[in-house]
Amino acid sequence: MTKKVKITAGSVEAFATLRETPTADALWKALPIEGRASLWGDEIYFSIPVEAKMEPGAKEVVELGDLGYWPPGTAFCIFFGPTPASRGNEIRPASAVNVIGRLQGDPKVFKQVTSRTKVRIERAT
Repeated sequence: MTKKVKITAGSVEAFATLRETPTADALWKALPIEGRASLWGDEIYFSIPVEAKMEPGAKEVVELGDLGYWPPGTAFCIFFGPTPASRGNEIRPASAVNVIGRLQGDPKVFKQVTSRTKVRIERAT
């Protein structure tokens, strides 16, 4: 079964597909989740009520539009461009993340989101 989620951040609404991983499954079970956006370059992150370990295959560099889980901060991450840690055009999290899904459409819509904006993740119908 494909697990699709809707992410709403202020006026931005996007859909994503979750991967088949233990961390993505834990997120799915915890939905709906709400938090307040923190920004780190072109990354939105916030702590979520999911605890997961670093998975084999965790990534130091991610792709535009990836969704990640950052174990040290129990944080959900949306990657829509370079971060302060990026070198050149790469997208580099603060440290390795479990890639748990991928946005559909243009990830750059999240450039409109400001710090402290309410973000909601829910199952897409």
